[in-house]
Amino acid sequence: MLNSTAKILEQLDIEFSTRGGKRDGAGRPRAQGRRNAEHHPRERHSRHHPVHVTMRAREGLPPLREQVITTEVMKRIREANASKKLKDAFRIVHFSVQDDHVHLIIEARDGVALSRGAQGLAIRLARRVNQLLGIRGKFWGDRFHSRELTAPRAVRNAIVYVLMNAKKHGYAITGIDVLSSAPWFVDGFVHRLEPRAEPPPVRNAATWLASVGWRRHGLLRASERPR
Repeated sequence: MLNSTAKILEQLDIEFSTRGGKRDGAGRPRAQGRRNAEHHPRERHSRHHPVHVTMRAREGLPPLREQVITTEVMKRIREANASKKLKDAFRIVHFSVQDDHVHLIIEARDGVALSRGAQGLAIRLARRVNQLLGIRGKFWGDRFHSRELTAPRAVRNAIVYVLMNAKKHGYAITGIDVLSSAPWFVDGFVHRLEPRAEPPPVRNAATWLASVGWRRHGLLRASERPR
């Protein structure tokens, strides 16, 4: 189990520390196939800023948007949000599941909580989906990507990008994407949605930017598409 966890952490390449520096030959060899995300130093995280996180699965897996897999992803997001270890230090407020990646908007008390929460979610997702598919080995393909959202407009754009991302990938979505947190975001749209009976896997935003600030640029319209 320890070896399996260590391998997953190595795949994620999650690191928020600013210590150390570039060394010749450092890092993992590039995998063959799709180009990995470019490696930039992690932005220092502020508790006031939501973070747009992308986790990308390796090539060769079934589409993550298959209902049985998406259901498992939602369970793990709900589980991460209910973690007693992190309590209010880490919360997932929005998500969407695409064929080969998962988008998240996360709030965290500090860089350590953000790193631990994201790592924990990624490990649980990898382990449980591998078990579901009856496979072993590497699950994540690219390094973990994150972007701090520092202004109301940036947060609104990120929410649209995450919730409407299926349209970007060619899905003919009429209304909202049910494989995202949009069905629970009832007060975020111009035309208020009917509350979904199922308990939400996400938590309400606590930062000013993700709860109030973004609304200054207008509520969402179901017809919007990512830029």
